[in-house]
Amino acid sequence: MAFDYDLFVIGAGSGGVRAGRIAAGHGARVAVAEERALGGTCVNVGCIPKKLFVYASHFGEDFEDAAGFGWSLGTRAFDWGALIRNKDREIARLNRIYGELLDKAGATRIEGRARLLDPHTVEVAGRRLTAANVLIATGGWPVAPAIPGGELALSSNEMFHLESLPKRWLVVGGGYIAVEFAGILHGLGCEVIQIYRGPLFLRGFDDDLRTHLAGEMRKKGIDLRFDRNLVRIEAAGGRRRVTLSDDSQLEVDAVLAAIGRHPLSADLGLEQAGVRLRDNGAIVVDEYGRTSVPHIWAVGDVTDRVNLTPVAIREGHAVADTLFGNRPTRVDHADIPTAVFSQPPIGTVGLTEAQAREVHGEVRVFRTSFRPLKHTVSGRDERTLMKLVVETRGDRVVGCHMVGADAPEIAQCLAIAIKAGATKAHFDATIGVHPTAAEEFVTMRS
Repeated sequence: MAFDYDLFVIGAGSGGVRAGRIAAGHGARVAVAEERALGGTCVNVGCIPKKLFVYASHFGEDFEDAAGFGWSLGTRAFDWGALIRNKDREIARLNRIYGELLDKAGATRIEGRARLLDPHTVEVAGRRLTAANVLIATGGWPVAPAIPGGELALSSNEMFHLESLPKRWLVVGGGYIAVEFAGILHGLGCEVIQIYRGPLFLRGFDDDLRTHLAGEMRKKGIDLRFDRNLVRIEAAGGRRRVTLSDDSQLEVDAVLAAIGRHPLSADLGLEQAGVRLRDNGAIVVDEYGRTSVPHIWAVGDVTDRVNLTPVAIREGHAVADTLFGNRPTRVDHADIPTAVFSQPPIGTVGLTEAQAREVHGEVRVFRTSFRPLKHTVSGRDERTLMKLVVETRGDRVVGCHMVGADAPEIAQCLAIAIKAGATKAHFDATIGVHPTAAEEFVTMRS
């Protein structure tokens, strides 16, 4: 059978664009369909605008810290509209770049929602097209609260397009999105209450990091309330009246529900095509990204494996190389460095202490907490935490964890050492860069 395309990609986020571009570079006939904006969640309502908001929210503390270093600053004011306009301009630039990458590679771009009619036929923009292979890269979408008045809550998607910034917030959730937005909103001058249904947020991260960050956020003035859940939201004269699981009530200007994301796999024709899904809608794939239908593939958040942009990019590249580069490629999902752009931020790679004890049995833990040099002069009461987890038998460092300024940048570099199998002896033999916070990772001895 002659097909219109060798690869049809549904979804032009980071993973889909990388797969389409690399496949086209290998000489494949490629089409990429997207119903929203190019770049997916990360570029439009995720990593990039979120990081810009983090930068914006930190200037308040930076201005305060400047006084200790001899700077006198005048009247300060924040303009939410200016931030949104400047953010939008940068996102539009990135959208154009994603389009140019596909165009230069020779891929065909199609605007519209694509769905499978059968295992080789895609319908999009009123057209029916055939493909030898189909890649699903549609990403994920925020989960809405299934409670009375849940429709009154905002999701992270809407946070990047608010016409004005409400002043009093309830942030619901304990994942990285909730934690990051709690810091952003507080930094921009809002009053923030964050609730989470469990005893401590950021489940899955090292317990010392979770505890340390909670303490630092509380010192800044964020009202953290754990072991509480959202029961009801009611409109109250332009505000929101919220009932919690402990029967307490709050009145706030806005509610952000960051309670998770689900794979965007519905109404794509996957079930009819024979693609197996998990109960949460995630597409089941093998180590190469192949679904239960041999010529249908999936990458990124829609597979609900490791939901990070660089992982989706690597997975998309691997599928393209496997199909058209004569180079079958599996993605190694172990020891992926991760950041939480909280305030202060988290950088982490490898196993938590609990995971290391479960995997390796006996481990050695090296930990330090200190006041950064900057704040000995600024006067700010903020402490950095660093932690190394070492498996005893082979002396290999299996986990590096940090809360503090520049933690994400430091974690990226430490990830190379972890991936290379560095031992504690290697860390000890490395001379530090002084004075930096990062040098603590090579000077910890106890």
